Amino acid sequence: MLSNFLSTQPDTIWVWLAALSFLVGSACSVHSLVTGKHLTPGLTFWTIGAGFILQTIFLFVRGHAIGRCPVTNYFEILVFMSWSMVLTYLLIGSTYRLSLMGAFTAPVACLMLILAILTPQGPPATRITPNPWLEAHTSFSIIACGAFALACIAGVMYLVQDGQLKTRRPGSIFYRLPPIKALSVANSRLLWFGFALFTIGLMTGFFIGQATDWKKVVWSILVWCVYGGILIARLRHTMAAKWIAMLSIVAFSLLLSTFWGIRFISERPSF
Repeated sequence: MLSNFLSTQPDTIWVWLAALSFLVGSACSVHSLVTGKHLTPGLTFWTIGAGFILQTIFLFVRGHAIGRCPVTNYFEILVFMSWSMVLTYLLIGSTYRLSLMGAFTAPVACLMLILAILTPQGPPATRITPNPWLEAHTSFSIIACGAFALACIAGVMYLVQDGQLKTRRPGSIFYRLPPIKALSVANSRLLWFGFALFTIGLMTGFFIGQATDWKKVVWSILVWCVYGGILIARLRHTMAAKWIAMLSIVAFSLLLSTFWGIRFISERPSF
């Protein structure tokens, strides 16, 4: 089955290599956290960077083959989402002193790619004249999901650090995680970044000029409202940072749980 899969979709070898790179980064991070030993500085960062490059090659090759943004099935969507999450990490990781976020990002990216590999691709997409509005709508929406995924990871890190602060004898991870305030700020900014991109994606969806898929519209508006509500609570200071972190995790979990019922770019795109 595996050989048949690779023979029909040869460009997926780049996804396999990216998953392996993220797996190596995950193993290095886990070893370092469990043993308390510091490995070569930047090792996790560079393995994640290598995985990102391999994902980029796949998206370029697949996009060139089908003549449009490679988000025509769930396999490509998961790869694209993983790519956007890693891109966001590479851009903000050092900015907000979140280098250890790689230890949390690599396993999630690897898991997404494994799920993508296990997802049936179906027949290859045919080349059609791309719809710029549809491409923009889908791309912005999925990149937003990648930002929400990283906000979820920042939320997990915040809760871990919060738990460490409440113990009388914090472990070694406490001294390696960023300050809890920095995690709160990063979580908030990632939520805003994802919300802004998702808003653009939602708005461009109404300019596609095709029949509206109301199930997708309702789903998109609900996601927008959930994250908008979290951000309003953050702005009005009606909710503690701990609860914002928890809600960012819950919201992304709900997003993924309903994600499979949504059709993105297909042979007969809608919305």
